[in-house]
Amino acid sequence: MRDAAPSGLPSTHTPAPHGGDQALARTLLNDEGLPADRVLPLLETARSTGQPLADLVLAAQAVPEAALARAHARLTGWTVIDPTMDRPDARLIDRIGAARCLADGVLPWRSIGGVTFVAVAHPRRFDTLLPMLEAGLGPVRPLLATEGDIERALLALRGKALDRAARTSVAPAESCRDWGGLRLWSVLTGLAAALLASLILFPLALLWLATAWAIATLALATMLRAAAAFAALRRQPPDPPPPAIARLPVVSVMVALYHEADIAPRLVRRLGRIDYPSDLLDILLVVEEDDHVTRAALRRAQLPATMRVIVVPDGGLKTKPRALNHALAACRGSLVGIYDAEDAPAPDQITRVVERFHARPERVACLQGVLDFYNPHTNWLSRCFTIDYAMWFRIILPGMERLGLAIPLGGTTVFFRRHILEQLGAWDAHNVTEDADLGMRLARHGYRTEVIASTTMEEANCRTIPWIRQRSRWLKGYMMTYAVHMRRPRQLLHQLGWRKFLGFQIFFATTLSQFLLAPVLWSFWAVPLGLPHPVAGQLPPALQLATFTVFLSTEAVLLAVGVMALRLTPNRINPLWVPMLHLYFPLGALASYKAAWELVTRPFWWDKTHHGLFDPAEPAPPGQT
Repeated sequence: MRDAAPSGLPSTHTPAPHGGDQALARTLLNDEGLPADRVLPLLETARSTGQPLADLVLAAQAVPEAALARAHARLTGWTVIDPTMDRPDARLIDRIGAARCLADGVLPWRSIGGVTFVAVAHPRRFDTLLPMLEAGLGPVRPLLATEGDIERALLALRGKALDRAARTSVAPAESCRDWGGLRLWSVLTGLAAALLASLILFPLALLWLATAWAIATLALATMLRAAAAFAALRRQPPDPPPPAIARLPVVSVMVALYHEADIAPRLVRRLGRIDYPSDLLDILLVVEEDDHVTRAALRRAQLPATMRVIVVPDGGLKTKPRALNHALAACRGSLVGIYDAEDAPAPDQITRVVERFHARPERVACLQGVLDFYNPHTNWLSRCFTIDYAMWFRIILPGMERLGLAIPLGGTTVFFRRHILEQLGAWDAHNVTEDADLGMRLARHGYRTEVIASTTMEEANCRTIPWIRQRSRWLKGYMMTYAVHMRRPRQLLHQLGWRKFLGFQIFFATTLSQFLLAPVLWSFWAVPLGLPHPVAGQLPPALQLATFTVFLSTEAVLLAVGVMALRLTPNRINPLWVPMLHLYFPLGALASYKAAWELVTRPFWWDKTHHGLFDPAEPAPPGQT
């Protein structure tokens, strides 16, 4: 390295000029020749909203990035560089952390004469980041580069390393990333051969076995649903007043976006309603490097100061958990939450989450919010989906929590203590139901999840084929999660204890079995229709009565829980829609066969659900549950 700064580089740091928006506006008008009718309205917006004029100019595409960099250079006297042509020293990036550099839009460039030169896109950003930069790099001096050049340079130098870290954050023993290979195919080939032989040699015995298992798991599922309903609806003593919070924490919220060009502006408006103090709210919009459509939409959306875009380096694996793992390193908060692209959370939700975490011991590592829909009346499928979600989030999940069972998380409106999330390796990037998997890993390591009575409204998937595709992804993830955690059953039992272990077995075994073996149970409709049935007609009277009791109890519990759940949701749906679930659940059987096939052929493929199709109007802010 040279001992002196080359010509054109500053030898001392001159702070960015204060009140720079007006000076920047004059420079854009006089030196870049922008018309006044384009600059002055943006300057007025900057004054009224507090957003930097530079951000507004770029969002409005009023000037190219290079021209804005030249304007900043005229005001500050700093040098503009192109790091894509004059490559930075990657070792300096590692001292700050590539993820942090990417999140803050800062690029350590070269170390010359004991001083590190650091490029930023906006002068104000350098002053804000100066303490962090000096802590990691020692004496620093500023340079200017466009945001696009900084991002491209960082991804070119450290994109592969960032991708690898996001894919392998979970311990191998608790990850599904090694799923597949010759061993799996050998096992599946053996099972397929045994099943085919049984069908040929012992078809009736196989049918008897499938029927017995289907009825047994149906009985267990009914008992779990009934027990959860009793626990959830049992009156609880009121919580004591929460202790006063001396200092509110910073809360980071991540939203993974992929091909969401139409929903991005609405997302910005909905999350903008959150009433937590803006200086303590850190919203990360996480987007893939090659998703140019969504990135362009976010640039046009004029993001407020609480929101920033995090670019995920390109990689062969395109899953939500991989993107979240990457963005987690860029979070600034001690609490971390997840929303989906179409979510409209209650305005006071973050405040209530902070209060609940403050009132609970460290062992409560996760809070799961309640999900509901803002388009429940679109068609019959949206009504059934609403009833399904109402039963799950308002009765089954709270009941499982009160029964002391491990909770499979939802993929949105879920909040964590960040240090515990990082301790567990965050999300398994290869699991397409990363939320359920993380819920089990939290329980395995001795942590608890609680359901918080705050609602997020989202869009019901109300088209048949997309619904099947979405549900198949969830069921594929359930299959994968069960297989991963059952690699060492004794260790799982030791970690969970008998109660949670049995709950884990019942939940996953009944959920998957009921969908996969649904046709076996449907066949019993032949009996009341007077048609012959190869099993029912051979059962002794006592077993016939027991089977009839299981079927009747299942219907009664399903109807009762469905009606009770509807009373707890703000959506006004006639209870007579509850019996329509008999036409709704068969779609899940189709989804389960798709899931089983993909578990073998495409285990890590993320079947993307598209949103924004049935949302013509902005939903009203949700109330409390």
